[in-house]
Amino acid sequence: MMILNYRATFTLFILLFLGINTSVFSQTYARNGMVVSDSEIASQVGVDILKKGGNAIDAAAATAFALQVTHPTAGNIGGGGFIVFMKSDGNVTTFDFREKAPLAASPDMYLDENGEVIGNINHLSSKAIGVPGTVAGLYKAQQKYGKLDWKEIVQPAIDLAKDGFEFNWSLYFSGRYFSAQETFPFMKNYFLNASGELIQPGETWKQPELATTLTYIRENGRDGFYKGPVADGIVEFMKENEGIVTHEDLLKYEAIERNPMHGTYKGYDVYSMPPPSSGGVAMIEMLNMVELADAETIPFNSTNYVHLVAEAMRRAYADRAEHMGDIDFNPDLPLDHLISKEHAQNLFNSIDWQKASVSDSSKFSQLYDGESTTHLSVLDKDGNAVSLTYTLEFGYGSRMGSEKLGFIFNNEMGDFNPQPGVTKRNGQIGSDPNQIAPEKRMLSSMTPTIVAKDGKPYLVIGSPGGRTIINTVFQTVLAVLEYNMRIDRAISALKIHHQWLPDRILYEENTLSPDTRIALEAMGHTLVPVSNLGVLMGITYDPEQQLMTGAADASSGEGAAVGY
Repeated sequence: MMILNYRATFTLFILLFLGINTSVFSQTYARNGMVVSDSEIASQVGVDILKKGGNAIDAAAATAFALQVTHPTAGNIGGGGFIVFMKSDGNVTTFDFREKAPLAASPDMYLDENGEVIGNINHLSSKAIGVPGTVAGLYKAQQKYGKLDWKEIVQPAIDLAKDGFEFNWSLYFSGRYFSAQETFPFMKNYFLNASGELIQPGETWKQPELATTLTYIRENGRDGFYKGPVADGIVEFMKENEGIVTHEDLLKYEAIERNPMHGTYKGYDVYSMPPPSSGGVAMIEMLNMVELADAETIPFNSTNYVHLVAEAMRRAYADRAEHMGDIDFNPDLPLDHLISKEHAQNLFNSIDWQKASVSDSSKFSQLYDGESTTHLSVLDKDGNAVSLTYTLEFGYGSRMGSEKLGFIFNNEMGDFNPQPGVTKRNGQIGSDPNQIAPEKRMLSSMTPTIVAKDGKPYLVIGSPGGRTIINTVFQTVLAVLEYNMRIDRAISALKIHHQWLPDRILYEENTLSPDTRIALEAMGHTLVPVSNLGVLMGITYDPEQQLMTGAADASSGEGAAVGY
């Protein structure tokens, strides 16, 4: 764990002794519980649940519902996601509440008579909406492992929607954009007040329709969303807008508890999501490759570091595209092989340390993956840990919603392969495992992760970022475990992204030295700068000091680590 200087340690000790929540550096410290999310308001909701006697699962569910209100670009009840849960006894489980294809879906549903995708119909239309899974997933996890009454979990979100909260600049900028658009009528009015004017920063934003929807969920649990007035409202919207989600789709939806993907890295246990998330498999595969290198000769941010990491990414993403999909529809996925040390050794042996590999365009590449995703991490005083990532796909999902219900629908159907058998260099793939089928879950890059040491949580981490999520989380885990970075530094450190095809390295501008960039280009790499990769939310735990340390990515804007 990190080493603090004397003055910092003394200051931290005094503040903790006085019971004051502190972020004396760019980190937040606590002993009793910690929640890190994309909204300080939502993080505080989670901590309040912990203070009431709730555990990490209770706090995670309450935070997720609160994010629906305060962070609607990705916080959702109209989408889906994943939970990784480490219990205080060291056992780990996961919950899959990924959206599903409606019963009326088919492999060629987005194609014209020539077999080409019609416009952007698989991303921005009512037919891009998958059957939402969030409410089912949060309810199933909380009912099995939570401690508090369900109503206590949902009530804070209802209060935020009904009574309102202070409109922030992030929401204002979104509102200013959508209020000027005619393409998305629901979003055009979403941020307007009763007088039809855009709400201003500092004013109170109330969402009475959403409060009513959340009240049904509070009173009826899972059935409050998948049956009754809310379900009727969803189906009514679908009928009015040529959508294909039906009552039968809603009634048949079930979240699934699954065993985690488990790998090791130099004495640490790494737990993440199994398919239909590809995150756990790809991240463990990359860690296995990097573990074979002599890290002492590969300084962080050096040319060899970036080359190694990019080549590991290239190989893992090629495997991902060829093999990965919904395991319920692909029971023979070679998961054990992909995360094996032997497979990693073979891949590692194929790396040329003098030049970049070439991604073969005749093979597979990466599908589109939206970025309207958010992550939250939770650790409670008993050692229960939750890593939860959920999504709407695009920013504000399909940009469609029911005015009666007050929430936004996902556009997750765009994560399926839109053209069976068609693979393109721009990143579209057509391999079999992720083709559209009724009730199938679309492949995801979400990578909620818990790293354990001696059976106890050591790092709780995750990020949004669409197709970049796996690599962002992988590099943060590597920075903490291999390069001994404290959590805020690991979150803010250089991130790169390579996804097999397109054959290029994205890198965060101003974080890579010109000399390193030139050296990499000389090796045959193509480098493209981007503003940032991921929005990480992380917690580390020091068992000797019994100290939780949390940090929210600075690029989040409204995100915060809150502890007590």
